[in-house]
Amino acid sequence: MRVQVEAWLARAASARPEHTAVRTHQEEWSYDRLYAGARFAAAELASAGAGRGARVAIALPAGLQFAQALHACLLLGAIAVPVDLRLSEPEREQILAGTDVRVSEPLGEGPDPGTLELFPRHQLGAVAVVIHTSGTTAAPRAVELTYGNILWSALGSAVALGLDPQERWLCALPLSHVGGLSILLRSSIYATTALVHERFETEPVLQALRGGQATLVSLVATTLARLLDAGVERPPALRCALTGGGPVAGALLERARAAAVPVSLTYGLTEACSQVTTTPLAEVAQELRAREPTAQEPAAREPAARQPPAPNAGPPLFCTRLAIAEDREILVRGPTVAPGAPAQDGWLHTGDLGELDERGRLLVSARKADTIVSGGENVAPAEVEAVLEAYPQVLEAAVVGRPDERWGEAVTAWVVARPGAELDVAQLLAHCARRLAPYKVPKDVMLSDRPLPRTRSGKLLRRELHELGR
Repeated sequence: MRVQVEAWLARAASARPEHTAVRTHQEEWSYDRLYAGARFAAAELASAGAGRGARVAIALPAGLQFAQALHACLLLGAIAVPVDLRLSEPEREQILAGTDVRVSEPLGEGPDPGTLELFPRHQLGAVAVVIHTSGTTAAPRAVELTYGNILWSALGSAVALGLDPQERWLCALPLSHVGGLSILLRSSIYATTALVHERFETEPVLQALRGGQATLVSLVATTLARLLDAGVERPPALRCALTGGGPVAGALLERARAAAVPVSLTYGLTEACSQVTTTPLAEVAQELRAREPTAQEPAAREPAARQPPAPNAGPPLFCTRLAIAEDREILVRGPTVAPGAPAQDGWLHTGDLGELDERGRLLVSARKADTIVSGGENVAPAEVEAVLEAYPQVLEAAVVGRPDERWGEAVTAWVVARPGAELDVAQLLAHCARRLAPYKVPKDVMLSDRPLPRTRSGKLLRRELHELGR
C-alpha cells in the first residue's frame, strides 16, 4: 500500500493563505502567493519536459525563486536537485549530467497552469530531492531523500524543539545542502515562516537576532563564534540556535551560555535527512535558567570558574534509533534514513565515532577516517581542536596526521589567530600539555593567516589542509 499525504504547500496555502511563507532581505511571499507562483513554475517546467520522476537541477541563489522552483518540482512529482553555485564548472557539470531539466533563471513566466495535472498528494515512498554530500574527505555523493524521510525528520525536529505557529526559522546555510534545504521544507510542512539569507554574513544575521525577527536559527560552530565575537547577547525572540555540522568545542558552548544564547547541539548527516540527535529545548532552557543570578548570588558577583562542559549532541529524534558498533562507529536507522543508505545489516554506518553517555546522549568524537594513529595510540582530531580553540588567542584550529618515521603519524595542527592577537606557539603547546595526554599534543603547529578551508556548510576540508603548509 502506498502511503500518501496532502501536498505540503497546498495544505499550507489552504490553512494559512496570508501567512508569510518565505522572507528575504528584499521581499516576502505569503503561502497563497508562493503556491500560485509554484503552479506557474510547474507549468513552465512541464513545458520543458519535466514530469513525475524527472530530475530537475535548481541552480538558483537562495531566495524566493529557489523556493518557487523547489515547490514546483514537488507539485509535479519531479525530483529537485539543488546545485551549489559556488562549485567549479566541472563540479557543477558532474551534478548536472544526471538531470533531465536545468533551471538557472527564475521561473513563473510560462503558460497558464489551469490545465496542468498537479499531484495533490505526496507519496511518502517517492524520491523528493537529491542532495549531494559536502565531500569533506572524498568526492560528493548523491543521496536520494524521499517525502517520508523529509516528513519524519520534520516531525522529529518539532518534538525536540517544540513548534510555535509563529515560528520564523532563519536560514543562512546553503540550500544545496540538507541543513539549509530542510528549513524550507519543514517550514512548508509546519505552515510557518522561513527567513532566507543568500549566504551567512555576520551583521545581517546579528541584526535579525537582535531585532527579534528570528525564533530559530541554524548555525555551525564557526558562524556561532562569529556572532558571539560580534556581541550577540540575549536575543529577544530566539528560542533556539540549532548548531551542528561538525564538532562544537565546550569553550564555545560555554561562551554562548554566558551570553544567554539558547544553543541546542545537533548531530546529523545528509543520508539521515539532517538531524539524527538534538538537545531538547527544555534542557537548553533549564541550563540557561541555572545560570541566572539569584537574590543570594547577584549578577555583580564574580562567577566561579567553570570547566567547559563536554558537549553532547542530545538524544536521538523520537523516530530514530542509534547504536554504537564495537569499533565505536555511530550507527543509525529509522524512517529518516535514505532508502539506499543502510548497509546489509540494516544500519546506516555514519563513518563517525562516538559513544552514548549514561542518559543516552550522543558524544561524537571524530570521523572514523580522520583518526590519527600516533605511536600506536588513537588520537581524535576534534578533541585536540577543541583544546586549541579554547586558547584565548586562537580563532580556529584544525588537526591532521602527517606521515612520520618515528610516530607513524605525527599530530599536526594548523592554527589561525584572532585578529590582532600574537600567538606564542610554546605557550599554546603548554596549554595543550595541561589538558591532553602527551601523545595527543601536536608535534608541529603551523600558523596560518588565512581562514581554514571549509565547505559552505562549515565543515573542515581536511583533504585540503596540506595546501596551507606549502
